[in-house]
Amino acid sequence: MAAESESSPRFADVVFTSGVVLTMNPDQPLAEAVAVRDGRIVAVGTGAEIEPLTDRSTRIVDLGGRCLMPGFVEPHGHVTEEAFVLGPAVDDIRPATIPAADDVVAAIKAAVAKRGGGGTCCYGWDPLLQKGLPTPNLAWLDSVAPDTPLVIMHNSGHLAFFNSAAATWLGLSKDTPDPAGARFGRTADGSLDGAAYEARAVGACLHPFMPKPGEWPAVLNAEYARLNKAGVTTCSDMAFDAKLRPALAASSPTVRVRMYEMSGPKMGSDITPDNGDDLVKQVGIKTWADGSPWVGNIATSFPYLTNDTTRALGLEPNHRGRANYTPEQLKAIGEAYFPAGWQLACHAHGDEAVDMVLDVWGKLLAAYPRDDHRLRLDHVGTMRPDQFERAAALGITATIFVDHLYYWGDVLVDDLFGPEHGAHYANAGSALKAGLRISFHNDAPVTPVEPLRNITEAVTRLSKSGRVLAPEERITVDQALRAQTIDAAWQLFADDITGSIEVGKYADFVVLDGDPRTVDPARIADILVDATWLAGQCVYSRHAPGETES
Repeated sequence: MAAESESSPRFADVVFTSGVVLTMNPDQPLAEAVAVRDGRIVAVGTGAEIEPLTDRSTRIVDLGGRCLMPGFVEPHGHVTEEAFVLGPAVDDIRPATIPAADDVVAAIKAAVAKRGGGGTCCYGWDPLLQKGLPTPNLAWLDSVAPDTPLVIMHNSGHLAFFNSAAATWLGLSKDTPDPAGARFGRTADGSLDGAAYEARAVGACLHPFMPKPGEWPAVLNAEYARLNKAGVTTCSDMAFDAKLRPALAASSPTVRVRMYEMSGPKMGSDITPDNGDDLVKQVGIKTWADGSPWVGNIATSFPYLTNDTTRALGLEPNHRGRANYTPEQLKAIGEAYFPAGWQLACHAHGDEAVDMVLDVWGKLLAAYPRDDHRLRLDHVGTMRPDQFERAAALGITATIFVDHLYYWGDVLVDDLFGPEHGAHYANAGSALKAGLRISFHNDAPVTPVEPLRNITEAVTRLSKSGRVLAPEERITVDQALRAQTIDAAWQLFADDITGSIEVGKYADFVVLDGDPRTVDPARIADILVDATWLAGQCVYSRHAPGETES
């Protein structure tokens, strides 16, 4: 049994017993009981070994054969963005919410009628999954809302559409400059065409809909509850706006939050890397080398297919996306933040974008060597095996958006890239073979927070229709579990306090109604989260109070 020293106080506050404990600790991978005191793990072992740590005041949680694991870690999410877009000011039209195109259009029209002159913002437009959506050009947007502001966000978060009334309301015009790393769509004469691409241009369309300072705590607390329901105890905010620090401080987190501030024109943060505590801390800086595959702006060495789908997206024949930054701009961002001690995380989907980042970061690491930098490539949809090997040689890690395979797997092969590139997407097998320490994420609100589905996808590589995509890229259940727990915590510089069930770490747990190692891999996504615990406190239960205890 692993336990703390004998000189410490003896009895536990909480004991979990009579279950299957998957620790994610290679030195003690399995146990059947865990003891917790003051929010920390004090012993891991058999029921008989843990029993002496209990007295009449100890809370006993009888697992009844269920599975206890470290709480899941979401290493690339958007806490504040999802809190906003799933909050009261925005209408949810995501494919997960409204699958049919006609229903999406009806929902937008109903939202315009309901919200009127106060402006309407809808999130989740996705013509690849909601087949049959109209082309959201300025004429169509103005026909839907001729007199009131209307903004529609694409499900990817990398594109927004706005009508003429919204442009006036937002102060956007022909003379509005494109922000760094972003742009507005324009007609031949330079007039705005109602489209905004990438974070800073999209953000310029959203600010009137943002919660007021006094409203932020409630919408953030609702987001924490959504994460806990999925079994998540640690998450990241990958496009954190420093202006929201007071709002975050006023909320009541029931997850550990790790923020990545957006790189901006001022090229610096107003805090240092030694900020925060074990619950809330900023650990890095985020930037975007390219965009989203679903809107045609990832930087690849190969073209998109030319077909009705890509034409409907507005892509010319043999279209290839482009990077958001030049190598010189990306170098300037790195030199502004990395020598100051920050971890860097860069969104890079296309293989050309990955090459650019590896080139820039390789020179950055040579100029400013650091033993433990954990530089991150995020999403890496079309990253090649040789690029994973190159990243491993530089000590660079990757977090993979493996859930793309489920929702968009058929689209990737049939509509966008063909079998050669579309099937070989999110190549977790190649990443592990190259020696990378990887994680999985959902990029919420792009897809729902569903760590168990990520594990299913990494092990099966099944699209929603049941097609298997590049089976040679499958990984084992144990590897996938690590990617959603301890290795994800490591990427967030939180593996010293969470991500595995070991003495001294926080009691951050998820209780599952099944063991992911023993069910059909295709059914791992169907396992239910029974409870979530943070620092020894139950923050979510599927059952009535007391129902899971004895």
